[in-house]
Amino acid sequence: MTSPGAAGSIRLDKLLWYLRFARSRSIAQAMVAAGHIRLDGRRITRSSCAVHAGATLVLPVGERIEVIRLLSLPPRRGPATEAQACYERLGPAPADPAPPAIDADGNALHPEQPDRTNQ
Repeated sequence: MTSPGAAGSIRLDKLLWYLRFARSRSIAQAMVAAGHIRLDGRRITRSSCAVHAGATLVLPVGERIEVIRLLSLPPRRGPATEAQACYERLGPAPADPAPPAIDADGNALHPEQPDRTNQ
């Protein structure tokens, strides 16, 4: 059996699993089938779609949208650092997380409310 890099392409569901955007191949297949993935600007609904190095992917990650460019095809599902070396993120850097909603004592923090007593 040859490695995916030797063939020059890899299945989209396998790529999402290798790059750790999905916890399993079946989850990756469901993401693709639902139409959540774009490959070079086209919506893809077929898990078996071939992906090559240099392709641009748009995919949901949690509550945000990631745009990535494949630098190389991963040879296996390895550690996260190995997976991250195969692509580069495009677009803005992730925003700073929201301020905490609970203080150290466990009490809810509320944003400052404007004074409306004189209206």
